[in-house]
Amino acid sequence: MRRIFGIILIFLFLISCKQEYQPRNISAISIEAYNIDTTSIRAIQVIDSTTVVYAGSNGTIGTTVDNGKTWSILNIKYKDSIIPNFRSLAFNGSDYFALSIANPALLYKISDMEATLQYTEEGAKVFYDAIAFFDDNKHGIAVGDPTENCASILITDDGGENWHKIPCENLPEIAEGEAFFAASNTNIKTIGSTVYIASGGKKSRILKSNNFGKTWQLFETPIIQGNGPQGMYSIDFYDKNNGIAIGGDYSKSLENKANKAITADGGKTWTLIADAENPNYKSCVQFVPNTNGKEVFAVGKTGISYSKDGGLTWNKVSNDSYYTIQFINKNTAWLGGANKIGKLEL
Repeated sequence: MRRIFGIILIFLFLISCKQEYQPRNISAISIEAYNIDTTSIRAIQVIDSTTVVYAGSNGTIGTTVDNGKTWSILNIKYKDSIIPNFRSLAFNGSDYFALSIANPALLYKISDMEATLQYTEEGAKVFYDAIAFFDDNKHGIAVGDPTENCASILITDDGGENWHKIPCENLPEIAEGEAFFAASNTNIKTIGSTVYIASGGKKSRILKSNNFGKTWQLFETPIIQGNGPQGMYSIDFYDKNNGIAIGGDYSKSLENKANKAITADGGKTWTLIADAENPNYKSCVQFVPNTNGKEVFAVGKTGISYSKDGGLTWNKVSNDSYYTIQFINKNTAWLGGANKIGKLEL
């Protein structure tokens, strides 16, 4: 009987070892770049192996359905004179939603390369930063800088047909000088019915809701904070507990102090990683899919870095400057930058 029990234990041990993912050693990467003239691209949606959509400055929406060989371009104007600057883009399974920064806020639904205005907001302080849909594709959420004493948060529960702003009495109070960054459309992350939002500036904190934005919690982080360009610029979660945040000080982009942190309890507490070590300022961080939370990429104007241990240590793999990255699988990602979009094959 003991012999059988021992054999079972050995068998289970071997299975667990076999299932343990072994991360790749990546020391350099090559990116195929596509020039997109006069367009800064900070928001992309990678749909499948052939379809990619980006939203950029100059009211530009670009789409490829043949893996980048050809691109269809839609240029949007508001009232024939206002050209929106898009830094946010989301997909609900059938339609795309592009949200502009600054005043007036313009939220468009893009269907078959035709744009329909779904929401507008005017005001001197209006500035929206990121947008995402939840897993059910019915609930969506967008975050912007405070116009009062709370974050500006829009929600929808009908797939984006109607959006409304959550009143401040239903949201945590934001500190004066605390805001959000429209750097890569990744200071917001949804999993199931849960959303995490990262702030910066005077405070660098996590806003979290477990019920599509009905109720909220607010958590402190040790990420650099205190003035305008400091804080979290991007977050990602591998699952509901394990997440990573990155940012820094945009005005001192070569510094790497207190600009990276991880959480293992759903954002309640955070631990600094690779402090005073590379990478320096980055605008986007993303877990590589199907790598058990071990492989991570971070991109920014200072280049591209890779971690094979969940962010504890990093290796610079490219000097190429990009704002944002999104993976479709563990081997393929697309990146958005200044006047370019790039394809990465690992």
